[in-house]
Amino acid sequence: MTGFTAISDVLPHIDSGTRKGRPYPIAVKSWFTSSGTIIPLSFKFEGDDGEIHYIQNIHVKSSEEKHYAGIPSRDFICTAVLGGLEQSFRLVYYPAESKWVMIM
Repeated sequence: MTGFTAISDVLPHIDSGTRKGRPYPIAVKSWFTSSGTIIPLSFKFEGDDGEIHYIQNIHVKSSEEKHYAGIPSRDFICTAVLGGLEQSFRLVYYPAESKWVMIM
C-alpha cells in the first residue's frame, strides 16, 4: 500500500521496560556463527561468597533482541547446573560495550 509507513520505521526500537533481578558481571566464552548468531558456551562469575564460579553446559531455551532505556541488547533465557542444582537465569549481551551480565 502506498502512502503508509511501516511500523518498524516509526517505532524501530520499542523499549522493553526495566530488568528484574540482580545483575552479575560475567566473563563469557561464546561462539559467533558465520551468520552472526551468538551461542554462549560457558561463563565465570564472582558469587556473593567471593568465590569464582565456572558454569558450562549452558542450555539456551530462547534468545531475543531487546532495548532497555534505548540500549540494545540480546537476552538469552538459559538453564545450567549452579551449585549442584539446575537453575534458570538470563544472560544479557550488550553489543555496543561487548559486555555480558547474568540476571538472577
